[in-house]
Amino acid sequence: MAEVKILGKTRIYPAGTQYLEIASDYQKEFEDDILLVRANGKLRELHKTLHGDCELSFLTARDPAGQKTYERSAVFLMLKAFYDVLPNEKIKKIQMDFALGNGIYGEFTGDAVLDDTLLSQVKERMKELCKARIPLMKRSVNTDEAVELFGRYGMYDKEQLFRFRRASRVNIYSIGNFEDYFYGYMVPDTGYVKYFDLIRQGEGFLLLLPRLNDPKKVEHPPVFQKLFTVLRDSYRWSDSIEVPNVGALNKAICEGKCLDLILMQEALQEKTIGEIAEQAAKDPKKRVVMIAGPSSSGKTTFSHRLSVQFRALGLTPHPVAVDNYFKNRSEYPKDENGQPDMEALECVDIDTLNRDINALLNGETIELPRFNFSAGKREYHGDRLTLGKQDILVLEGIHCLNDKLTSAIPQESKYKIYISALTQLNVDEHNRIPTTDGRLIRRLVRDARTRGTSALETIERWPSVRRGEDRNIFPFQESADVMFNSALLYELAVLKVYAEPLLFGIPRESPEYDEAKRILKFLDYFLPIDSEMIPKNSIVREFIGGSCLKV
Repeated sequence: MAEVKILGKTRIYPAGTQYLEIASDYQKEFEDDILLVRANGKLRELHKTLHGDCELSFLTARDPAGQKTYERSAVFLMLKAFYDVLPNEKIKKIQMDFALGNGIYGEFTGDAVLDDTLLSQVKERMKELCKARIPLMKRSVNTDEAVELFGRYGMYDKEQLFRFRRASRVNIYSIGNFEDYFYGYMVPDTGYVKYFDLIRQGEGFLLLLPRLNDPKKVEHPPVFQKLFTVLRDSYRWSDSIEVPNVGALNKAICEGKCLDLILMQEALQEKTIGEIAEQAAKDPKKRVVMIAGPSSSGKTTFSHRLSVQFRALGLTPHPVAVDNYFKNRSEYPKDENGQPDMEALECVDIDTLNRDINALLNGETIELPRFNFSAGKREYHGDRLTLGKQDILVLEGIHCLNDKLTSAIPQESKYKIYISALTQLNVDEHNRIPTTDGRLIRRLVRDARTRGTSALETIERWPSVRRGEDRNIFPFQESADVMFNSALLYELAVLKVYAEPLLFGIPRESPEYDEAKRILKFLDYFLPIDSEMIPKNSIVREFIGGSCLKV
């Protein structure tokens, strides 16, 4: 027998009891389905069993780990439904690419037409499977067997991925006779995946799922067309050079093609930045270029490289950080926890910013402020600026796409750029890499190097950073004149060398350990790349150091 402490109370259960049985005893205490359990601080799937005295807590789809579990389980259910509706020989590949709002975008390749009729059939089959409550079984096989198995199934991305697998065993999930591999936890049976929809999107489809704050509601939001186009084009480019996933990247590294890949990707980014500069410079009225993007997008390096391109066109750029127009820290609004909300628009002295920009556009000279972050005050040190006829003001800040920031500036004077690290690489055809993971790994490495911030502290703050982005950045991204994807196909293979020691330093008893463990497992798929090959002006250098730019 074992003493189990749950919700502040202790109950006795026989050793060997499934967590699923214990969860059912407490389900009425929760508004949403219990999806995972944390036993003595460690995440466990519900099919696991109790071994001794422990303290348990339960997770639902309102928890980030629970939401990820629901997502990958829903993808698994959808794939099973596709293979039930169509004969195997008619399916060449189903690839899940990227998140779009509350949906996951995927594409179908095979001897069938992806239309509303097919998607309707797949959706109905998903509902039938849900009602049947078929267990999601899990078995462990050796890596060589996994390579042979997925080669036989025609899942060649997985076959290639496991050829570079360090671990000797691989966990494989099944629904009935349909098997697949997913990295991360799954729900106990198909009956847990109740809320979803499946609709057409472009040449592919969207698997719509609930948001974190409302696990029982599936929205049909308008599609962000500009973001969708940039993401789709990025994925198609990685397909065209035959590096769509981690296995293909590892193969390129082993074959000595790493430097060529780096130079090709860097050249593409430089070409794109040059095209953006040319587009902005076409209209002489566009005197104020405004750059915004979420955390760790590489905004600073991008603004420097954009400025170089402007100079090549005979223009003189003047970078100005909106942060220098912050009000004194004592005037900041408070967040939901009563702490200063340093990402709120109200932190910026909007009146002074607009007055200065208009003065510059009118040919006047202004004195630029400089915010002293140590003292929490805006200061002036005699830095004066006048815009000549060939000069461009380059504003950088998280609120630059929000027209409330520059409400007094004529629209015809503004050129808006949205930048984000939109990962265009998958683990394999069914396991996508969230763009937020790429940005978090970038931030882990940069914060440790430049701010002395531990990985634990960065992970702890990340949910707050994400909430600020949801409020202040993402709602305005479609208003940009152009979007720039700063992600690089090879970067995670470089960043892993810097990130892994930081993540291993997080104690097991820490609440942040689960996230660190998840990222470490993810990084283990990548073979490393020596950072010496990275150009000095690369966006990656903003995070690992060694940039020739002032970042």
